[in-house]
This record gives sequence, C-alpha cells and structure tokens, in this order.
Amino acid sequence: MSEKIKPLMDITLVIPARNEAEGLRRLLPEVVARLPEAEIIVVNDGSDDDTLSVCAKFPVRVVSHPYPKGNGAAVKSGARAAKGDVLIFMDADGQHQPQDIPLMLEKLERGYDMVVGARGRGSQAGAHRAVANGFYNWLASWMVGQKVDDLTSGFRAVKADKFRQFLYMLPNGFSYPTTITMSFFRAGYSVGYVPIHAPKRIGNSSHMRIVRDGVRFLLIIFKIGSLYSPLKLFFPVSALFFLLGAGNYVHTYLTLHRFTNMSALLFISAIIVFLIGLVSEQITMLAYKDSDH
Repeated sequence: MSEKIKPLMDITLVIPARNEAEGLRRLLPEVVARLPEAEIIVVNDGSDDDTLSVCAKFPVRVVSHPYPKGNGAAVKSGARAAKGDVLIFMDADGQHQPQDIPLMLEKLERGYDMVVGARGRGSQAGAHRAVANGFYNWLASWMVGQKVDDLTSGFRAVKADKFRQFLYMLPNGFSYPTTITMSFFRAGYSVGYVPIHAPKRIGNSSHMRIVRDGVRFLLIIFKIGSLYSPLKLFFPVSALFFLLGAGNYVHTYLTLHRFTNMSALLFISAIIVFLIGLVSEQITMLAYKDSDH
C-alpha cells in the first residue's frame, strides 16, 4: 500500500498528458493514494485516446487543450490553473516515480526554491541521449556558474509564485525544463537536486526527436545564457576575432610588410562583438530589475 504524504504546504500536482491513457491508468491511482490532500491537475494536450475517460475515474481536475500545443504549453496551463503554493510537475509516461516526491518536498522545505529529480546514467534512454544530456549539463553549468545535475528533467517541485514569474519565457515545446532551470539560477533562486531512477516509459513512444529537439535545446541554452551572462557568449567570440586578426596581421606583416584589410575587418569585428556583449549585459540587468534577488 502506498504511504500517504502529509505535506506542510498546499500542493498542486501537474501532469501534462498527450495520448498517455495507459500511463495514467497506472499513475493516477498511486498519486491519489499518496497525495490525498493535494490538488491534482491533468493537462490534456489535445489527446485523441482514452485520456479523458481515464481521468474521469479519479478525483482529478482536467484542463484540456482543443489541439496539441506542446509539453511546455501544457505545463503553463497547469501552472495557471493551480491553486497550490507548491507545484510538482511529473510526466504521465511512467518514467517519474511518485515515491520520489517526498524526497523532493523534504529538500524544498529546507529552503530551496526548486528541486529537480536528477536522472542517473542508468535512466537515460540510450547512449546518444546520455551523451547529449551530459553535454547540455556541462554547458549550462558553465553558463550559470553552478553545477547543473540534470538540465532537461521534467520532474520537479517548485514554489508556485517564483515559477510563475518566468511563464512568459517558457517555450511551448519540450524544452521548458531548460528555460526554467537557467532562469532560476539567473534570478538568484536556490535550485537543488535529488537523484532518481527513471524506468522505461509506458505506452506510446516519446514525442521527442533527437536532432530537432537537440538543436532546439542548444538554441535555448544560448538564448537563456545570453539573458544570464551575455559576455560569457560574446567575449569568447570577440577574443577569437581578435586572435585571428592578430595572427593574420603577423602573417601579412612578415610576408607582405603591410597591414591588410582582412586584419582590420577582424579587429573591428572583435570590437563590435565585445561592445554588443556590454550592451547586452546592461539589458540583462534591466530585464531582471524586478527580481527579488
């Protein structure tokens, strides 16, 4: 029998679901038993299977999209509809285990603003995804100056008021975890991790596409990185142009005994990119001027 969780705060559990009837049949009985006092919201993202009929058998709220909008859009709809002070997001495909929720809530009660379920190597769906996620984690850690254990995990508990500050930044697709994690770091909020094991998904195959969504993840990392610390992006590019210009100048001076237009172009590019980075830093400060930190 599932052990009931008696939280010290009002909780809303948000479950995005698109054609996840099979996963919901297994998940909902357990979360209802474990979180009897929590609000449970299933966001039906334009499903055309039995998602609605499965939800009707349990004491859950259903927020429906008339057509599929994406995982991020479902998360935003759930966050807007939620009444709890703490939001827990988990997938309906069986990869997120309800028994991990107490660990996340315990860490949240210790002063963290967001706690993420960090998947181990054995939880990755294939070596290619493990390598990709490892690279994303490394790149994001460099951007924010803090260790990011799992940038793309959708299993997380977060304080609702702080999460809603960044709703306007979240994409409608699969990369909302990337955006919200880096945004929390940028705002100075505390982000913690608890290790979890994610078993094989239940039901239909993942809606993610490795190449398409991999490129999208990288673009979002750079986008949020430019909001977090633009000079970390612009300065290396500026330094590269400067070194290329200096190398070209040395080469042309030794061979042609003159300063060429290419060297001038590279030096000017270095200056322009650096100045753009400085302006971006000022814009970033203005964008976060209303942050609590």
